[in-house]
Amino acid sequence: MKVVVAIGGNALLKRGEVLSAENQRANMRVAAGALAAIAKLNQLILVHGNGPQVGLLALEADAYKGAPPYPFDVLGAESQGMIGYVVEQELKRALPAHEFATLLTQTRVDARDPAFSAPSKPIGPVYEEAAARALAGERGWSIAPDGKGYRRIVASPMPVEIVEIAAIRRLVDAGITVICAGGGGVPVIRSADGGLSGAEAVIDKDLAAQVLAVALGAERLVILTDVDGVYLDWGKPEKKLLREAKAGDLIKGNFAKGSMGPKVSAACAFALSTGHPASIGNLADAARVMNGEAGTRIVP
Repeated sequence: MKVVVAIGGNALLKRGEVLSAENQRANMRVAAGALAAIAKLNQLILVHGNGPQVGLLALEADAYKGAPPYPFDVLGAESQGMIGYVVEQELKRALPAHEFATLLTQTRVDARDPAFSAPSKPIGPVYEEAAARALAGERGWSIAPDGKGYRRIVASPMPVEIVEIAAIRRLVDAGITVICAGGGGVPVIRSADGGLSGAEAVIDKDLAAQVLAVALGAERLVILTDVDGVYLDWGKPEKKLLREAKAGDLIKGNFAKGSMGPKVSAACAFALSTGHPASIGNLADAARVMNGEAGTRIVP
């Protein structure tokens, strides 16, 4: 079975951890074991987040005053290589008989997308409120609450098309485990002459994974994060974990835009457009989430 899996930033970095190469590799080694349980029995196509990493790259670029800061599309491309390198090595350690390819991926967005005037996607580290507000004033950032702290937010336009889909399809058909659309893909806009140019944005990786899964004809979309599923009344004493839900009902719910909202939207869109189920759950339970034994299963 062809399965597209999207893993969040927690696969490489847990909240509060230092964003070091050592921490990211150690976390990915654990994540690789969970993902291997899916890949041993299915054709795995993996999409990963890049929020903490692209935020760090942006800070590093801003710190060097000898050149203008690199735009977000370039930083997104850098993060795909950096993260893909670690992900591929640790997956190969867990699945030595498998072949892997990490593909630099562009995702087309619409220049008229209203998201460009309403930043919503959190990137980079979590700051205390005072520090976040100081940085926002100094650097012209938009910021928003994230858990107990604050993070920088940038535009997050909707993905329209995976530019390298034909190459990805050929690799998948050859039985290669593909790591692609990292961080949602490098955001690009197509001009009137057919050329592509980068956009100053970050694409939600779950929404990009949905576009990818539909284009590949995948039978499952699995979105793995650091919570055990979709909850109603999240953050309240009466919160309730949904074990199964119909996409048409769930898509009407009110979920956090910067976290669970895109996951639910992606899962519902996949189920409704393909007739196949999607799942959302904890990375540690990857195979059980895919099989509907854990997490939230979303059906057409």
